[in-house]
Amino acid sequence: MEKKLAEYKCDTNEAICLKLVRFPEDMDDDSTTFHPEYSHQLYGDDEVAFGYKGLQIQLYYSAGNLSTLFKVKYSSKVTETFDCVEPDDVEGKIREIIPAGFSCNGDDFISLLEKEANFKPFGTLLHTYKVHNEEAGELTYQIHKVHRFPSRPGHSDVFWYHLVALAPFSFLVNSVCLWCYDVYCLWRYLPQVEMTCPGFREYHERLQTFLMWFIETASFIDVDDNRWDFFLVFEKYNKDGETLYATVGYMTVYNYYVYPDKTRPRVSQMLILPPFQGEGHGAQLLEAVHRFYCTLPKVQDITAEDPSESYVKLRDYVLVKLCQGLASFAPDKLHLGFSDDMIKEAQDKLKINKKHARRVYEILRLRATDMSDEAKARDYRLEVKKRLFGPYKKNQRELTKMMKCLRPEELVSQIRQMDTQMQHEELEKSYQDVLGEYRRIIERLATYA
Repeated sequence: MEKKLAEYKCDTNEAICLKLVRFPEDMDDDSTTFHPEYSHQLYGDDEVAFGYKGLQIQLYYSAGNLSTLFKVKYSSKVTETFDCVEPDDVEGKIREIIPAGFSCNGDDFISLLEKEANFKPFGTLLHTYKVHNEEAGELTYQIHKVHRFPSRPGHSDVFWYHLVALAPFSFLVNSVCLWCYDVYCLWRYLPQVEMTCPGFREYHERLQTFLMWFIETASFIDVDDNRWDFFLVFEKYNKDGETLYATVGYMTVYNYYVYPDKTRPRVSQMLILPPFQGEGHGAQLLEAVHRFYCTLPKVQDITAEDPSESYVKLRDYVLVKLCQGLASFAPDKLHLGFSDDMIKEAQDKLKINKKHARRVYEILRLRATDMSDEAKARDYRLEVKKRLFGPYKKNQRELTKMMKCLRPEELVSQIRQMDTQMQHEELEKSYQDVLGEYRRIIERLATYA
Protein backbone atom coordinates (compact mmCIF):
# COMPACT_ATOMS: atom_id res chain seq x y z
CA MET A 1 0.00 0.00 0.00
CA GLU A 2 2.83 2.38 0.86
CA LYS A 3 4.27 1.92 -2.63
CA LYS A 4 0.92 2.69 -4.24
CA LEU A 5 0.46 5.78 -2.09
CA ALA A 6 3.91 7.01 -3.19
CA GLU A 7 2.52 7.21 -6.72
CA TYR A 8 0.39 10.10 -5.52
CA LYS A 9 3.36 12.30 -4.62
CA CYS A 10 4.24 15.18 -6.96
CA ASP A 11 7.23 17.53 -7.12
CA THR A 12 5.61 20.93 -6.69
CA ASN A 13 8.40 22.71 -8.58
CA GLU A 14 7.47 20.64 -11.62
CA ALA A 15 3.73 20.75 -11.01
CA ILE A 16 3.51 24.55 -10.86
CA CYS A 17 3.36 25.98 -14.40
CA LEU A 18 3.91 29.72 -14.81
CA LYS A 19 3.33 31.79 -17.94
CA LEU A 20 3.45 35.42 -19.03
CA VAL A 21 0.80 35.52 -21.75
CA ARG A 22 0.83 38.06 -24.60
CA PHE A 23 -1.25 36.24 -27.21
CA PRO A 24 -4.06 33.64 -26.84
CA GLU A 25 -1.91 31.02 -28.58
CA ASP A 26 0.63 31.31 -25.72
CA MET A 27 -1.84 29.41 -23.53
CA ASP A 28 -1.11 26.09 -25.26
CA ASP A 29 2.54 26.77 -26.13
CA ASP A 30 4.73 24.72 -23.80
CA SER A 31 7.80 26.77 -24.77
CA THR A 32 6.36 29.77 -22.88
CA THR A 33 5.98 27.80 -19.64
CA PHE A 34 8.48 28.16 -16.81
CA HIS A 35 8.65 26.61 -13.35
CA PRO A 36 9.60 27.74 -9.84
CA GLU A 37 13.05 27.34 -8.36
CA TYR A 38 11.51 27.10 -4.89
CA SER A 39 8.13 26.12 -3.48
CA HIS A 40 9.08 25.19 0.09
CA GLN A 41 7.38 28.20 1.66
CA LEU A 42 4.01 26.81 0.57
CA TYR A 43 4.61 23.07 0.31
CA GLY A 44 7.29 22.33 2.91
CA ASP A 45 10.99 21.60 2.75
CA ASP A 46 10.47 18.50 0.60
CA GLU A 47 8.56 20.58 -1.99
CA VAL A 48 6.13 17.71 -2.48
CA ALA A 49 2.32 17.60 -2.72
CA PHE A 50 0.54 14.38 -1.81
CA GLY A 51 -2.73 13.04 -3.13
CA TYR A 52 -2.60 13.53 -6.89
CA LYS A 53 -1.33 11.94 -10.08
CA GLY A 54 -0.44 14.16 -13.01
CA LEU A 55 -0.81 17.29 -10.89
CA GLN A 56 -0.56 20.59 -12.74
CA ILE A 57 -1.03 23.94 -11.01
CA GLN A 58 -1.50 26.62 -13.65
CA LEU A 59 -0.65 30.20 -12.76
CA TYR A 60 -0.85 32.25 -15.94
CA TYR A 61 -0.41 36.03 -15.97
CA SER A 62 -1.16 38.56 -18.67
CA ALA A 63 2.19 39.98 -19.76
CA GLY A 64 1.60 43.58 -18.71
CA ASN A 65 -1.04 44.04 -16.03
CA LEU A 66 -0.48 40.54 -14.61
CA SER A 67 -4.17 39.62 -14.60
CA THR A 68 -4.15 36.06 -13.28
CA LEU A 69 -5.55 32.67 -14.31
CA PHE A 70 -5.42 29.98 -11.61
CA LYS A 71 -6.40 26.38 -12.34
CA VAL A 72 -5.56 23.00 -10.78
CA LYS A 73 -5.57 19.87 -12.94
CA TYR A 74 -4.76 16.22 -12.21
CA SER A 75 -5.37 12.82 -13.80
CA SER A 76 -6.47 11.11 -10.57
CA LYS A 77 -6.91 11.79 -6.88
CA VAL A 78 -5.99 9.53 -3.96
CA THR A 79 -9.57 9.54 -2.60
CA GLU A 80 -10.72 7.76 -5.78
CA THR A 81 -8.70 4.68 -4.76
CA PHE A 82 -8.19 4.85 -1.01
CA ASP A 83 -10.65 5.62 1.75
CA CYS A 84 -9.65 7.70 4.79
CA VAL A 85 -6.65 9.22 3.00
CA GLU A 86 -6.82 12.97 2.54
CA PRO A 87 -4.90 14.79 -0.23
CA ASP A 88 -2.98 18.00 0.45
CA ASP A 89 -4.89 21.21 -0.07
CA VAL A 90 -2.73 22.42 -2.96
CA GLU A 91 -5.32 24.94 -4.11
CA GLY A 92 -5.70 26.51 -0.68
CA LYS A 93 -1.95 27.08 -0.42
CA ILE A 94 -1.94 29.08 -3.66
CA ARG A 95 -4.98 31.07 -2.61
CA GLU A 96 -3.01 32.24 0.43
CA ILE A 97 -0.60 34.23 -1.74
CA ILE A 98 -2.50 35.33 -4.85
CA PRO A 99 -4.81 38.33 -4.46
CA ALA A 100 -8.54 38.13 -5.08
CA GLY A 101 -9.86 38.83 -8.55
CA PHE A 102 -8.14 36.03 -10.45
CA SER A 103 -9.86 33.99 -13.17
CA CYS A 104 -10.52 30.26 -13.04
CA ASN A 105 -11.76 30.01 -16.60
CA GLY A 106 -9.50 30.12 -19.67
CA ASP A 107 -12.03 31.99 -21.83
CA ASP A 108 -12.47 34.69 -19.17
CA PHE A 109 -8.70 35.07 -18.98
CA ILE A 110 -8.35 35.39 -22.77
CA SER A 111 -10.95 38.16 -22.74
CA LEU A 112 -8.72 40.04 -20.26
CA LEU A 113 -5.86 39.95 -22.78
CA GLU A 114 -7.88 42.32 -24.96
CA LYS A 115 -7.58 44.95 -22.22
CA GLU A 116 -3.77 44.78 -22.19
CA ALA A 117 -3.69 47.62 -24.74
CA ASN A 118 -4.98 49.89 -21.96
CA PHE A 119 -2.14 48.99 -19.61
CA LYS A 120 0.60 51.62 -19.29
CA PRO A 121 3.71 51.49 -17.08
CA PHE A 122 3.35 52.97 -13.61
CA GLY A 123 5.44 55.82 -12.29
CA THR A 124 8.06 58.10 -13.81
CA LEU A 125 10.35 57.02 -16.64
CA LEU A 126 13.97 56.87 -15.45
CA HIS A 127 15.81 55.10 -18.24
CA THR A 128 15.30 53.59 -21.71
CA TYR A 129 17.62 51.05 -23.29
CA LYS A 130 17.69 48.55 -26.15
CA VAL A 131 18.65 44.87 -26.30
CA HIS A 132 19.28 42.92 -29.48
CA ASN A 133 17.33 39.68 -29.76
CA GLU A 134 18.25 37.17 -32.47
CA GLU A 135 14.61 36.32 -33.21
CA ALA A 136 12.84 39.64 -32.62
CA GLY A 137 15.64 42.09 -33.50
CA GLU A 138 16.14 45.21 -31.38
CA LEU A 139 13.79 45.45 -28.42
CA THR A 140 13.15 48.55 -26.28
CA TYR A 141 12.91 48.48 -22.50
CA GLN A 142 11.98 51.10 -19.93
CA ILE A 143 12.70 51.47 -16.22
CA HIS A 144 10.14 53.38 -14.13
CA LYS A 145 10.08 54.56 -10.53
CA VAL A 146 6.82 54.59 -8.58
CA HIS A 147 6.50 57.46 -6.12
CA ARG A 148 4.97 56.50 -2.80
CA PHE A 149 3.88 60.00 -1.78
CA PRO A 150 3.61 63.45 -3.37
CA SER A 151 6.77 65.56 -3.25
CA ARG A 152 6.85 69.12 -1.97
CA PRO A 153 8.46 71.54 -4.43
CA GLY A 154 11.90 72.69 -3.33
CA HIS A 155 12.19 70.30 -0.41
CA SER A 156 13.73 66.88 -0.03
CA ASP A 157 11.53 64.32 1.72
CA VAL A 158 13.67 64.27 4.88
CA PHE A 159 13.82 68.07 5.12
CA TRP A 160 10.07 68.45 4.61
CA TYR A 161 9.26 66.09 7.47
CA HIS A 162 11.79 67.74 9.80
CA LEU A 163 10.00 71.04 9.17
CA VAL A 164 6.85 69.40 10.51
CA ALA A 165 8.55 68.28 13.72
CA LEU A 166 10.94 71.06 14.61
CA ALA A 167 9.43 71.43 18.07
CA PRO A 168 8.14 68.82 20.52
CA PHE A 169 4.38 68.30 20.58
CA SER A 170 1.90 65.84 22.02
CA PHE A 171 -1.27 64.12 20.88
CA LEU A 172 -3.52 61.25 21.93
CA VAL A 173 -3.40 57.73 20.45
CA ASN A 174 -5.76 55.20 22.05
CA SER A 175 -6.09 57.52 25.06
CA VAL A 176 -2.33 57.59 25.57
CA CYS A 177 -0.52 60.92 25.38
CA LEU A 178 2.51 60.72 23.10
CA TRP A 179 5.33 63.25 22.92
CA CYS A 180 7.18 63.41 19.61
CA TYR A 181 10.51 65.10 18.97
CA ASP A 182 11.46 63.74 15.56
CA VAL A 183 9.83 63.21 12.20
CA TYR A 184 10.24 59.43 12.35
CA CYS A 185 8.06 59.26 15.42
CA LEU A 186 5.45 61.59 13.91
CA TRP A 187 5.51 59.76 10.60
CA ARG A 188 4.37 56.53 12.21
CA TYR A 189 1.06 58.05 13.24
CA LEU A 190 0.30 60.15 10.21
CA PRO A 191 -2.58 58.92 8.02
CA GLN A 192 -1.18 56.81 5.17
CA VAL A 193 -0.81 58.71 1.92
CA GLU A 194 -2.31 57.01 -1.11
CA MET A 195 -0.02 55.99 -3.92
CA THR A 196 0.12 58.49 -6.75
CA CYS A 197 -0.35 55.69 -9.33
CA PRO A 198 -3.94 54.37 -9.36
CA GLY A 199 -3.98 50.60 -9.65
CA PHE A 200 -0.38 50.09 -8.58
CA ARG A 201 -1.21 48.55 -5.21
CA GLU A 202 -3.24 45.78 -6.87
CA TYR A 203 -0.61 45.32 -9.58
CA HIS A 204 2.14 44.98 -6.99
CA GLU A 205 0.15 42.38 -5.06
CA ARG A 206 0.11 40.25 -8.21
CA LEU A 207 3.75 40.94 -9.07
CA GLN A 208 5.15 40.01 -5.66
CA THR A 209 3.69 36.48 -5.87
CA PHE A 210 6.66 35.63 -8.14
CA LEU A 211 9.00 36.19 -5.18
CA MET A 212 7.77 32.99 -3.52
CA TRP A 213 8.95 30.93 -6.46
CA PHE A 214 12.33 32.54 -7.17
CA ILE A 215 13.74 33.97 -3.91
CA GLU A 216 14.50 31.35 -1.27
CA THR A 217 13.66 33.45 1.79
CA ALA A 218 11.12 35.79 0.21
CA SER A 219 8.44 37.62 2.16
CA PHE A 220 5.83 40.17 1.18
CA ILE A 221 6.38 43.80 2.16
CA ASP A 222 4.15 46.37 3.80
CA VAL A 223 3.36 48.73 0.94
CA ASP A 224 1.70 51.15 3.36
CA ASP A 225 5.13 52.09 4.72
CA ASN A 226 6.02 55.33 2.93
CA ARG A 227 9.73 54.60 2.97
CA TRP A 228 9.48 52.02 0.18
CA ASP A 229 10.54 52.88 -3.38
CA PHE A 230 9.56 50.69 -6.32
CA PHE A 231 11.44 50.36 -9.61
CA LEU A 232 9.89 48.49 -12.55
CA VAL A 233 11.24 47.20 -15.87
CA PHE A 234 8.96 46.93 -18.92
CA GLU A 235 9.42 45.74 -22.48
CA LYS A 236 7.67 47.57 -25.33
CA TYR A 237 6.21 45.23 -27.94
CA ASN A 238 3.81 45.42 -30.87
CA LYS A 239 0.45 43.66 -31.14
CA ASP A 240 -1.86 44.30 -34.08
CA GLY A 241 -0.19 47.65 -34.74
CA GLU A 242 -0.47 48.83 -31.12
CA THR A 243 2.37 49.37 -28.63
CA LEU A 244 1.94 47.27 -25.50
CA TYR A 245 4.07 46.79 -22.40
CA ALA A 246 5.22 43.56 -20.74
CA THR A 247 6.47 43.28 -17.15
CA VAL A 248 10.14 42.23 -17.07
CA GLY A 249 11.14 42.60 -13.41
CA TYR A 250 11.32 44.93 -10.44
CA MET A 251 13.19 46.08 -7.36
CA THR A 252 12.06 47.36 -3.98
CA VAL A 253 14.23 49.72 -1.93
CA TYR A 254 13.71 50.77 1.68
CA ASN A 255 14.92 54.21 2.77
CA TYR A 256 16.48 54.00 6.24
CA TYR A 257 17.14 57.08 8.34
CA VAL A 258 20.77 58.06 9.00
CA TYR A 259 21.42 60.64 11.73
CA PRO A 260 21.11 63.57 11.52
CA ASP A 261 19.48 64.26 8.13
CA LYS A 262 20.44 61.53 5.67
CA THR A 263 18.88 58.37 4.28
CA ARG A 264 20.40 55.00 3.36
CA PRO A 265 18.48 53.26 0.56
CA ARG A 266 18.70 49.50 1.04
CA VAL A 267 17.79 47.13 -1.78
CA SER A 268 15.34 44.61 -0.35
CA GLN A 269 14.04 42.55 -3.27
CA MET A 270 15.15 42.29 -6.88
CA LEU A 271 13.76 39.91 -9.47
CA ILE A 272 14.04 39.65 -13.23
CA LEU A 273 11.37 37.20 -14.40
CA PRO A 274 12.81 33.97 -15.88
CA PRO A 275 11.83 34.57 -19.54
CA PHE A 276 14.00 37.70 -19.47
CA GLN A 277 16.97 36.44 -17.47
CA GLY A 278 20.44 36.39 -19.00
CA GLU A 279 19.77 39.44 -21.18
CA GLY A 280 21.40 42.11 -19.00
CA HIS A 281 18.22 43.56 -17.47
CA GLY A 282 19.44 43.12 -13.90
CA ALA A 283 22.52 45.24 -14.57
CA GLN A 284 20.46 47.89 -16.34
CA LEU A 285 18.01 48.04 -13.44
CA LEU A 286 20.66 48.21 -10.71
CA GLU A 287 22.65 50.86 -12.56
CA ALA A 288 19.55 52.99 -13.18
CA VAL A 289 18.54 52.75 -9.51
CA HIS A 290 22.07 53.61 -8.39
CA ARG A 291 22.24 56.63 -10.70
CA PHE A 292 18.86 57.81 -9.42
CA TYR A 293 19.96 57.85 -5.78
CA CYS A 294 23.29 59.45 -6.68
CA THR A 295 21.35 62.59 -7.67
CA LEU A 296 19.85 62.95 -4.18
CA PRO A 297 22.09 64.96 -1.83
CA LYS A 298 20.46 63.49 1.28
CA VAL A 299 21.49 59.93 0.41
CA GLN A 300 24.42 58.63 2.48
CA ASP A 301 25.15 55.42 0.57
CA ILE A 302 23.33 52.51 -1.07
CA THR A 303 23.30 49.02 0.46
CA ALA A 304 21.44 45.71 0.15
CA GLU A 305 19.63 43.50 2.63
CA ASP A 306 21.16 40.01 2.93
CA PRO A 307 22.47 40.03 -0.65
CA SER A 308 22.69 36.72 -2.47
CA GLU A 309 25.90 35.61 -4.14
CA SER A 310 24.46 36.39 -7.58
CA TYR A 311 23.44 39.89 -6.42
CA VAL A 312 26.95 40.60 -5.08
CA LYS A 313 28.43 39.63 -8.47
CA LEU A 314 25.94 41.87 -10.25
CA ARG A 315 26.67 44.76 -7.89
CA ASP A 316 30.42 44.35 -8.38
CA TYR A 317 29.94 44.59 -12.15
CA VAL A 318 27.75 47.69 -11.95
CA LEU A 319 29.93 49.51 -9.41
CA VAL A 320 33.11 48.80 -11.38
CA LYS A 321 31.39 50.11 -14.49
CA LEU A 322 30.49 53.31 -12.64
CA CYS A 323 33.85 53.80 -10.88
CA GLN A 324 36.20 53.12 -13.78
CA GLY A 325 35.70 56.69 -14.97
CA LEU A 326 36.61 58.30 -11.63
CA ALA A 327 39.97 60.09 -11.44
CA SER A 328 41.07 58.32 -8.25
CA PHE A 329 40.56 54.91 -9.91
CA ALA A 330 42.69 55.76 -12.97
CA PRO A 331 45.01 52.89 -14.05
CA ASP A 332 48.17 54.79 -13.10
CA LYS A 333 46.91 55.18 -9.50
CA LEU A 334 45.75 51.64 -8.87
CA HIS A 335 49.21 50.19 -8.23
CA LEU A 336 49.70 52.72 -5.40
CA GLY A 337 47.11 50.91 -3.30
CA PHE A 338 43.62 51.55 -1.95
CA SER A 339 43.57 55.23 -1.02
CA ASP A 340 41.51 57.72 0.96
CA ASP A 341 40.89 59.57 -2.32
CA MET A 342 39.18 56.47 -3.71
CA ILE A 343 37.02 56.15 -0.63
CA LYS A 344 36.00 59.81 -0.71
CA GLU A 345 35.34 60.08 -4.43
CA ALA A 346 33.32 56.85 -4.53
CA GLN A 347 31.29 58.04 -1.51
CA ASP A 348 30.74 61.63 -2.68
CA LYS A 349 29.99 61.00 -6.35
CA LEU A 350 28.46 57.52 -6.41
CA LYS A 351 27.22 56.89 -2.84
CA ILE A 352 29.45 53.80 -2.59
CA ASN A 353 30.65 52.82 0.88
CA LYS A 354 34.23 51.91 1.78
CA LYS A 355 33.68 48.14 1.73
CA HIS A 356 32.24 48.14 -1.79
CA ALA A 357 34.81 50.66 -3.03
CA ARG A 358 37.55 48.30 -1.87
CA ARG A 359 36.20 45.47 -4.04
CA VAL A 360 35.95 47.85 -7.00
CA TYR A 361 39.59 48.82 -6.49
CA GLU A 362 40.70 45.18 -6.42
CA ILE A 363 38.84 44.37 -9.64
CA LEU A 364 40.18 47.39 -11.49
CA ARG A 365 43.69 46.76 -10.22
CA LEU A 366 43.51 43.16 -11.47
CA ARG A 367 42.46 44.44 -14.89
CA ALA A 368 45.43 46.83 -14.90
CA THR A 369 47.95 44.23 -13.66
CA ASP A 370 50.08 42.04 -15.88
CA MET A 371 49.65 38.77 -13.98
CA SER A 372 52.34 37.12 -16.10
CA ASP A 373 54.84 39.41 -14.35
CA GLU A 374 55.72 37.49 -11.19
CA ALA A 375 56.53 40.57 -9.09
CA LYS A 376 53.32 42.41 -10.07
CA ALA A 377 51.24 39.28 -9.54
CA ARG A 378 52.78 38.82 -6.09
CA ASP A 379 52.07 42.43 -5.11
CA TYR A 380 48.45 42.04 -6.20
CA ARG A 381 48.04 38.72 -4.38
CA LEU A 382 49.39 40.17 -1.13
CA GLU A 383 47.15 43.21 -1.45
CA VAL A 384 44.00 41.10 -1.76
CA LYS A 385 45.06 38.58 0.89
CA LYS A 386 45.69 41.45 3.30
CA ARG A 387 41.95 42.15 3.19
CA LEU A 388 40.95 38.50 3.24
CA PHE A 389 43.16 37.88 6.29
CA GLY A 390 41.02 40.20 8.45
CA PRO A 391 38.74 37.43 9.86
CA TYR A 392 41.76 35.25 10.70
CA LYS A 393 43.37 38.10 12.67
CA LYS A 394 40.12 38.46 14.56
CA ASN A 395 40.22 34.74 15.41
CA GLN A 396 43.74 35.11 16.75
CA ARG A 397 42.66 37.97 19.03
CA GLU A 398 39.76 35.84 20.27
CA LEU A 399 42.15 32.96 20.96
CA THR A 400 44.32 35.23 23.10
CA LYS A 401 41.26 36.14 25.17
CA MET A 402 40.15 32.50 25.44
CA MET A 403 43.53 31.40 26.77
CA LYS A 404 42.72 33.29 29.94
CA CYS A 405 39.41 31.57 30.65
CA LEU A 406 39.22 28.16 28.91
CA ARG A 407 40.12 24.83 30.45
CA PRO A 408 43.15 23.07 28.85
CA GLU A 409 41.05 20.53 26.93
CA GLU A 410 38.78 23.30 25.56
CA LEU A 411 41.80 25.36 24.57
CA VAL A 412 43.33 22.45 22.64
CA SER A 413 40.09 22.10 20.67
CA GLN A 414 40.06 25.79 19.76
CA ILE A 415 43.73 25.77 18.75
CA ARG A 416 43.10 22.86 16.41
CA GLN A 417 40.32 24.84 14.75
CA MET A 418 42.70 27.78 14.27
CA ASP A 419 45.65 25.75 13.00
CA THR A 420 48.03 28.05 11.10
CA GLN A 421 48.52 25.69 8.17
CA MET A 422 44.78 25.30 7.80
CA GLN A 423 44.36 29.07 7.83
CA HIS A 424 46.93 29.46 5.05
CA GLU A 425 45.14 26.84 2.94
CA GLU A 426 41.74 28.48 3.49
CA LEU A 427 43.20 31.90 2.72
CA GLU A 428 44.68 30.65 -0.55
CA LYS A 429 41.36 29.05 -1.53
CA SER A 430 39.52 32.28 -0.73
CA TYR A 431 41.98 34.21 -2.86
CA GLN A 432 41.57 31.85 -5.83
CA ASP A 433 37.76 32.06 -5.53
CA VAL A 434 37.88 35.86 -5.48
CA LEU A 435 40.27 35.91 -8.42
CA GLY A 436 37.87 33.77 -10.45
CA GLU A 437 34.94 36.06 -9.63
CA TYR A 438 36.93 39.18 -10.52
CA ARG A 439 38.06 37.73 -13.84
CA ARG A 440 34.49 36.94 -14.85
CA ILE A 441 33.49 40.54 -14.10
CA ILE A 442 36.42 41.85 -16.17
CA GLU A 443 35.41 39.59 -19.06
CA ARG A 444 31.86 40.89 -18.87
CA LEU A 445 33.08 44.49 -18.86
CA ALA A 446 35.10 43.76 -22.02
CA THR A 447 32.11 42.08 -23.69
CA TYR A 448 29.68 44.94 -23.07
CA ALA A 449 32.17 47.82 -23.33
